[in-house]
Amino acid sequence: MSPLISISDYIFNNKELLASNIVDEVINSLDMDIPRWEQEQAKNMYIEFVTFIGEYILSGEEKIPESLLIWSKKNAAMVSLDGNLSTLVVRYLPTRNVITDILTNLAITFDLNLKELSKLIKQVNRMLDMSLNETVANYEYLASEYQKMSQMELAKVGAPIVPVKEGIIVLPLVGHIDTYRIDYMIENLTPKIASAGVFYVIIDFSGVYKIDKGNVQYINELVQMIRIMGISVMATGICPDLAKMTINEGIDVAADVIYPNLKIALESIN
Repeated sequence: MSPLISISDYIFNNKELLASNIVDEVINSLDMDIPRWEQEQAKNMYIEFVTFIGEYILSGEEKIPESLLIWSKKNAAMVSLDGNLSTLVVRYLPTRNVITDILTNLAITFDLNLKELSKLIKQVNRMLDMSLNETVANYEYLASEYQKMSQMELAKVGAPIVPVKEGIIVLPLVGHIDTYRIDYMIENLTPKIASAGVFYVIIDFSGVYKIDKGNVQYINELVQMIRIMGISVMATGICPDLAKMTINEGIDVAADVIYPNLKIALESIN
């Protein structure tokens, strides 16, 4: 039996032990306090990875197995749950070192020559590099998708439509009004207001703590869109900073009338 086949057989027969050794050595080298459940999760992942190594030794193919890329995507999905990519990336170097030591010891045990060992280590390093690249790329994609979902949820919460009386709705703006929030209001709230059958819309700014400078004009355009639909628009709760910004930018507030607060605005309609 050739040394490579012997090493491959050993890996397949001892993959659980090898995976456990990798995890223990990596944890010791990083001096990290990792929960038991995460250690078990990592061991299961490395069982799959050492299996990839054993399969490569048998096949001799230098291409990266598709199953390894799928495995890396799974890593990204698990990391994206806590949002901390560094906890995974920091483990790659010690993992590389530990696996290199394991392969070197196996090469000595089964009389694998230096040339074959060098080729094996080189391919394993390629696998680790590809795995890391795939993990990072998919993490960034998942993080971007999660951010979009979070922005949408914040936009829904931060700009609700509140019916207060027949023919009157209040649009209370809350938090930080950024470009995404403005786009959401124009695309999603304007149609709802149009179909609500109201005569008055009161846009209340009292809950806003920040509006990006360039978005003041877009809010004005939103107001103009509502007015074009034949609905009277009132603005309330405009803070001094927002008032100063509109003046400095030379923006005329498009609301029909402006009141200090929501109570006075409602009383004016009566």
